[in-house]
Amino acid sequence: MNFGGQTPTIVVLKEGTDTSQGRGQIISNINACLAIQDTIRPTLGPLGSDILIVGSKGDTTISNDGATILKLLDVVHPAAKVLVDISRSQDAEVGDGTTSVTVIAGELLRESKAFVEEGVSTHIVAKGYRKAALLAVNKIKELAVTIDRSNPTEFRDLLEKCAATAMSSKLIHRNDALFKKMAVDAVLALDQDDLDEKMIGVKKISGGNLEDSFLVDGVAFKKTFSYAGFEQQPKAFTNPKIVTLNVELELKAEKDNAEVRIEQVSEYQAIVDAEWKIIYDKLEAIYNTGAQIVLSKLPIGDLATQYFADRNVFCAGRVTADDLDRVVSAVGGSVQSTCTDIKPEYLGTCEKFEERQIGGERFNLFSGCPKAKTCTLVLRGGADQFIEEVERSMHDAIMIVKRAVKNNSVVAGGGAIEMELSRYLREYSRTIAGKQQLVIAAFAKALEVIPRQLCDNAGFDATDLLNRLRMRHGRGEVWAGIDFENEDIANNMEKFVWEPALVKVNAIQSAAEAACLILSVDETVKNEESPAQGAGTGARGRGRGRGMPMM
Repeated sequence: MNFGGQTPTIVVLKEGTDTSQGRGQIISNINACLAIQDTIRPTLGPLGSDILIVGSKGDTTISNDGATILKLLDVVHPAAKVLVDISRSQDAEVGDGTTSVTVIAGELLRESKAFVEEGVSTHIVAKGYRKAALLAVNKIKELAVTIDRSNPTEFRDLLEKCAATAMSSKLIHRNDALFKKMAVDAVLALDQDDLDEKMIGVKKISGGNLEDSFLVDGVAFKKTFSYAGFEQQPKAFTNPKIVTLNVELELKAEKDNAEVRIEQVSEYQAIVDAEWKIIYDKLEAIYNTGAQIVLSKLPIGDLATQYFADRNVFCAGRVTADDLDRVVSAVGGSVQSTCTDIKPEYLGTCEKFEERQIGGERFNLFSGCPKAKTCTLVLRGGADQFIEEVERSMHDAIMIVKRAVKNNSVVAGGGAIEMELSRYLREYSRTIAGKQQLVIAAFAKALEVIPRQLCDNAGFDATDLLNRLRMRHGRGEVWAGIDFENEDIANNMEKFVWEPALVKVNAIQSAAEAACLILSVDETVKNEESPAQGAGTGARGRGRGRGMPMM
C-alpha cells in the first residue's frame, strides 16, 4: 500500500478525548491558578474581607479562612486543585497561613509566566525556585527569635501574642482579649507530650453574646435523652464518684424468634421475675460502688432512671463515644463493660458537677478535674453561620498556640519577614550569573505580594508603603512591617505581631513545591467517557518521554 510518502494518522486515544500540550498548556494552567489566587487574596490580613459561599442546596457559609473557602468552591480545574491541596495541607499541618500559602504560590506562578512566554525552560525556573525556597527557609531559621520557656509568665505571654496575631484577620479579633486566653488555656490543658487537639471539645449554642463564650476545664456535653424520673435526680455534686459504662440498663422485650415453653402460669411469672432480678442486680452492684454519677454509652431506661433517682444518684445514657472518652481522660477511671466487680480504682472524680441551662439547652458540666487532659469550649453567638466562623477562627488560634508550644521560635508578621526574605534573595541573586539570577530575583519579588496585598485590603497606599519598607530593610531594620493601626511602618517584633516560624517555613516550602509541580506539567489528557476506569483526568510532566500520553 502506497501512502505517497506520507505517514498515516494513527489514533491511540478514544474518540472524544481532549488533549492539549506545550507552552500554551502551561500558561493555561498558570491562568487557572491565578484565578484561584484572585478569588482568595481579598481575604488576607486583619482588614481582609469575608466571602459568602452559597452551596448547591442553598446552605450559606461566611468565612475568610483560606482552606474553608477553597474546600467549598468545588474547584474542577486539575492544575488549580493543587492550590486547594496545599491550602488544606497548611491547615492540617500548621492550622494558619492557608490564605498566605495560596497567594504566594499564585504570585510565584505569575512571575514565572513571563519566563515561559519568553521560551525559558520550566526546568530552569523550577530549579531556581527550589534554590530560592531553600535559601529563604534557612534565613527564617537564622532570623527566628527563640523565647525562653523557663519563665512560665513570659512563655504564656508569647502564646497569647501568637494567638492574637492568628485572630487578627478573623471575625473574633475585636474580642481577642477573651479568646486568646481561652485558646492558650485550652492547649495548656492538654497532655503536653502529644497535644492532641481532638481532646478539645467544642459545643456551639445559638443565642447570647459572643462574650458569653467560656472554657470548661473539663468536659461539657448536652443533656442526653432521659426517661421518667430524671427530674427527681440531683443536678449538682461536689467531689462525686463517677462510673462510666458500656452497659444497657433497660428491660428488653423478648426477641421475635424467642420461644419459651411453659406448662403453668407460675413458670411465666418466674421468667419475668428472673428478668427483673438481672437488672436489679446490675443496678444494686452499681449503687454499691458508691458512685453518685453514672454515665453510659448505651440507653439507661426508665426503671434504672427511677431507681437512681430514689437513691440520689445522677445518670445519663446514650452519651456519645467522643464525650465519654473525654470524660474518662478528665475524671480518671475506665469504661466498664460489666456491672460486676467494679473496683474503686475504676471510678473517676471531679471537683464539681452540675447541670446548667445555657441558652436554650441544658448541659452537663464536669469541672475541676484532677487528671484533666481535656477541656471544652462553649461558643455563643447570634447566628449559626457566625458561630461556625468563630469555631474556625478558634481552631486556627489553637493550632498556632500548639505549634508555638512545640516550636517556641517566632518571627514578626505584618509582611516583615517576607520583605526581609525578599531583600536577602534579591541581594543573593546579584552574586550569581545566568538565568538563575533572574529566577531568584523573581522569587524575591513574588514574596512582596504579602505586604502589598495587606496594604490593598486595608485601603492603604501600597506603592508608598512598600518603597518605605524596602528602604527600612535596606538599612538593616529586619522586623519592619505594616502598622495597621497608624497606616505606617513599625517594628512588628516590638509591637508583638508574632507568628511561629514554622508557619512561614511551611508556607514557603509548600508554595514553591506547588509552583514547581504546576510548571512541570505540559500536557493534559481528558477522557470524559471512561471515568470508572481511572482515566478521568490525567496530566503529564515534561520530564518524561513522549510516547502514548494516556490510554
